[in-house]
Amino acid sequence: QVQLVESGGGLVQAGGSLRLSCAASGFGFSMYTMGWFRQAPGKEREFVTAITWSGASTRYADSVKGRFTISRDNAKNAVYLYINSLKPEDTAVYYCAASREVIATMNPRMYNYWGQGTQVTVSS
Repeated sequence: QVQLVESGGGLVQAGGSLRLSCAASGFGFSMYTMGWFRQAPGKEREFVTAITWSGASTRYADSVKGRFTISRDNAKNAVYLYINSLKPEDTAVYYCAASREVIATMNPRMYNYWGQGTQVTVSS
């Protein structure tokens, strides 16, 4: 059974930091590109960042470049999202996803598995 379980969300003040984690099981994690997406209230789900299976290649949305960092630990079947300098507009549910693509794709339709999400709320 495939599972992606996000954790680490919460309420944080603007300018603060968070580390989101995603624990994967039930599929060949080390062979998958992993991505983070987010969805704010009333908005469509948007790409945040992705990392290829080896970690050699990453991709970021322009809105998070320089503030967000993605990493993965294939030995632990986990992917992480480090978020710094949080802004109120970062408030959203953050989703972890897995893709069989070999590139760090931004396209949500290329992701095969999704987690349930973790809420991040940034107060001003």
